[in-house]
Amino acid sequence: MDLPTYELNDGTTIPAVGFGTYPLSDDDGITAIQSALEVGYRLLDTAVNYGNETEVGEALRRSGVPREEVVLTSKLPGRHHGYDDAVASVHESLGRLGVEQIDLHLIHWPNPSVDSYVEAWRALVDCQREGLIRSVGVSNFTPTHLDRVIEATGVTPAVNQIELHPYFPQEQMRAENERRGIRTCSWSPLGKRQAPFTEPPVADAAERHGVTPGQVILRWQVQLGAVPLPKSATPERQRANLDVLGFALDDSEMAAVTGLARPDGRLFGGDPDTHEEM
Repeated sequence: MDLPTYELNDGTTIPAVGFGTYPLSDDDGITAIQSALEVGYRLLDTAVNYGNETEVGEALRRSGVPREEVVLTSKLPGRHHGYDDAVASVHESLGRLGVEQIDLHLIHWPNPSVDSYVEAWRALVDCQREGLIRSVGVSNFTPTHLDRVIEATGVTPAVNQIELHPYFPQEQMRAENERRGIRTCSWSPLGKRQAPFTEPPVADAAERHGVTPGQVILRWQVQLGAVPLPKSATPERQRANLDVLGFALDDSEMAAVTGLARPDGRLFGGDPDTHEEM
């Protein structure tokens, strides 16, 4: 399956749908991630805090998919925000993944109480200039965080990975990302345990289009221009989550799904570095 791609603000490209790897680990995790590659995913999302960079790298090698066809994303944890710590963390991620370059490396979250994310950003930008990283980005950044790193370095993040699903559609943050030329990526794109599969806007659209509720939500993500990162260990569901290009939601269907937004829709409000979804 040939997925469409987006061109990022640094001239690189990213597939329109990716594969989230948390909490896949050990031999079962390698098998699941290898399966994802075999069914067609070409964007793998991991992080230092997921504890599975080694498994992701091994799955890529076992899959036989050429390295250059796969976008590997990893993330710098909050405890590594000092400049030297950040550089060391990148090298450690490269070693665990078993690659010479990480395609997209993100600051996992700004860790505002420590307030060293600008130094972490400088480190990622320098690692990019050295060729250790192809593209640099962030996760869970607000407009203020984004503007600080841009002003400090002149380098705009290529992506901002944020929580985004029908109960928390992030209209304002998506607009802020777009205004700065930053591509939005979505963690927990289906809403995890709160997945709105039975909500009428989702269930009715699924029936009309002959698809699953999950496919409706992922299609909604794609039509928003966000890059969803669904996760599943089963090949059948992996295929379904990737198969969202054969139908389209009309404007009223899109608006109805977005209209599911609710004040308590956010899944998590604390420290992302200690949160499993991140």
